[in-house]
Amino acid sequence: MTMKATDLAKSRGLKINNKLGAAANPARFGAASQVVDKREQREQERALGVVPFACKLPIALVKQLQERGAAHEGGLNGLMAELVSQALAEK
Repeated sequence: MTMKATDLAKSRGLKINNKLGAAANPARFGAASQVVDKREQREQERALGVVPFACKLPIALVKQLQERGAAHEGGLNGLMAELVSQALAEK
């Protein structure tokens, strides 16, 4: 059975898409990057005694925290731990 020209083009397009999808990822997404699955990351954090804590803050405050966190030696997490512990010690 012969195929129409449009069916042939569609088949070729599908083959190309499949080949692109199966191609190896660049190094920045592949094994070179230190990808840790979320479960493993949570287990490592629990072993360190760290747990996730979420809250809602005004965007202006978040921007200030991000700016200070970029300059802080412990990053945003270290800055937040420092600020919260200072605030709790005051009361």
